[in-house]
Amino acid sequence: MRKIYLCGPIMDENEGVARKWRTLATEKLGKHFTILDPMRRNFKDREVDSANEIVEFDLQDVKEADIILVNYNKPSVGTSMEVFYASHELGRFVVAFSPFPFKECNPWMVRFCTKIQPSLEDSVDYIMEHFVTQHFE
Repeated sequence: MRKIYLCGPIMDENEGVARKWRTLATEKLGKHFTILDPMRRNFKDREVDSANEIVEFDLQDVKEADIILVNYNKPSVGTSMEVFYASHELGRFVVAFSPFPFKECNPWMVRFCTKIQPSLEDSVDYIMEHFVTQHFE
């Protein structure tokens, strides 16, 4: 089964917001993909002994994923670095959703996201259309 990594702001995001879209994505895609959600771990941001672990575990998830689903709802250093690593270094397919119109998107995000959709629902539909094979008998 293919894997999807759920990439998006956590550190400077309200936990409810960071968790809500990931829960919805898991509900919609979990039947067809293994979901790699970085929030499944119980690390505390800004604690010295957790910083390296957070980054290493997240990078391992990105390496394991076939597709990166990105919530690009605000600028985020961690999100940007994961997108760059996934796209540029690993050649992964990166599907983002963003409330920003194209002209307001950061050029780096535009360059390293394979596709940017206007909503989570549109991103899920895109992934389902292009990565879930339908067999008709």
